[in-house]
Amino acid sequence: MSIASRVLVEVERAALELFGIKPEGLKLGFPPDAEMGDFSIGCFPMAQAFRRSPNDIANLLAEEISLDDTIQEVTAVGPYLNFRIAPVALFGDVCRKVIAMGDAFGNSQAGKGQKVMVEYLSPNTNKPLHLGHLRNGAIGMAVSALLEATGQEVVKANLVNDRGVHICKSMLAWSKWADGATPESTGSKGDHFVGEWYVRYSKEAKADVRLEEEVQTMLQQWEAGDLEIVELWRTMNDWVYAGFGETYEWFGLEFDTFYYESNTYKLGKDIIEAGLESGVIFRNDEGACVLTLPEEFGRDQHGALKQSTLLRADGTSVYMTQDLGTAKIKFDEYGLTHSIYVVGNEQNHHFRSLFAILEMLGYEWAKDCFHLSYGMVYLPEGKMKSREGKVIDADDLMQRMERLAGVEIRARDKVSLPAEEVGLRARVIGLGAIKFHLLQVDPGSDIHFDPEKSISFEGRTGPYCQYAYARICGIVRNALDSGITSDAGVDFSSLGNPEERVLIRQLIQFPDEVASAARDLNPVRIANFVYGLARAFNQFYHKHSVLDAGDEGTTKARLALVSSVATVIKNGLALLGIGVLQEM
Repeated sequence: MSIASRVLVEVERAALELFGIKPEGLKLGFPPDAEMGDFSIGCFPMAQAFRRSPNDIANLLAEEISLDDTIQEVTAVGPYLNFRIAPVALFGDVCRKVIAMGDAFGNSQAGKGQKVMVEYLSPNTNKPLHLGHLRNGAIGMAVSALLEATGQEVVKANLVNDRGVHICKSMLAWSKWADGATPESTGSKGDHFVGEWYVRYSKEAKADVRLEEEVQTMLQQWEAGDLEIVELWRTMNDWVYAGFGETYEWFGLEFDTFYYESNTYKLGKDIIEAGLESGVIFRNDEGACVLTLPEEFGRDQHGALKQSTLLRADGTSVYMTQDLGTAKIKFDEYGLTHSIYVVGNEQNHHFRSLFAILEMLGYEWAKDCFHLSYGMVYLPEGKMKSREGKVIDADDLMQRMERLAGVEIRARDKVSLPAEEVGLRARVIGLGAIKFHLLQVDPGSDIHFDPEKSISFEGRTGPYCQYAYARICGIVRNALDSGITSDAGVDFSSLGNPEERVLIRQLIQFPDEVASAARDLNPVRIANFVYGLARAFNQFYHKHSVLDAGDEGTTKARLALVSSVATVIKNGLALLGIGVLQEM
């Protein structure tokens, strides 16, 4: 039985003895200050059943609960019961569990049997990925990792926007002015190469309005299956996919399946036809297929309920047509229990409408669709070079962050590390800085990203957390060099100072933090937790030595404690897609 369970059992036993009723709804928490105790229980849930005030109940239970080798002290503080646990039991139980479980500590089977698709990124094949895509990707991967940590089966999906007039703009510009150039002939990364032709079109179109007509003609030819146009489209898209693949690997983005708009843009027409037959969908005076939205979507300027167009009068699809069909295919193909869309907040209304329409059309799984909305990302003016206006290129940013990390590594380098080793460390630190900064803010909020601040080894940053892990690895290495190990027979009785109790409390909380972050689809909880644990370790280490603790028993116990801290920091960062280094 875990210590937490033991405490709850003792409270239930004492309540049954005093009041003849077994209490329900008890929750184990923690006092606001570690010096007040290791666990706490609020007596509010018992007040009505026992017909006494929570304060009286706390005082009576504190007298009734028996003390033993595990529960050393019980005190009533207002309506709360605070428990002090014997160090041998508290530290031994937690540290041994962390060390035994290793990378699996924090995981659970709370979501077993659930199958969820996380759709994220959704790039356009006319330009490279940008900073907004990095935030999208960081959220998508972190949410996927959190769901997997709770036992859910996750399908990571990418809906690629590979068709439309914006794609034809790159194609038209290349066909007019490239003179047969390719990524290979110019030494360019494929997505950057195609993006340059998109920019070229935008510049030329300002001076020549006829280009707009030409690009519309090209789109019509593509939709009609013109062999030459389709072949050009495939060639340029392949260039982009090769470039995207490099960026995916660089940033650590993974996908189990891809959907392509060129395959899905006609989907949904059968759904609309069925809706017409049932009367949920109807044709308006112009001949377009529309649906009247529920009252909560408001009314138009004439006081009528708002409508959503699902198919144009000429029979061509709109985005909603595609999304209706794609949503159905997802559930049909994968037997999902949930479907999550990681998309920017500018699409809030679209997804709210999509889910409402699906529900009106009779799809019961519509209630299991969720739009994980996120805000914009901004950089301080002048900090970074942009390829396209104010859009910050993802590759440029990652490269910039690695250079900044390299500067930090060289500034701290006392052994003249080889350039290759500096590069390897710089990549882990640079990417960690980006991801941590993007994930330490609630997804719904906008972010102002400052590269120099995010790469700092001090403060609320990824490198700060990575450095705490590396510092513990250094302690463990020095211990091994001195012949000291924290084996199974460690005596934890000497632990228990305030800094040690703060650390053990945070280790206890980690599995609950993972479960809560997965439930809320919010990685910020893990980012905050890991930073708090790294900070608590540094405060402990500032006051207490591990290897010079004064006696071998305390040294081994502290070594087990900090090793457990390192494991949890590593596990927490892994959930955010961030790697660690044993030396920084």
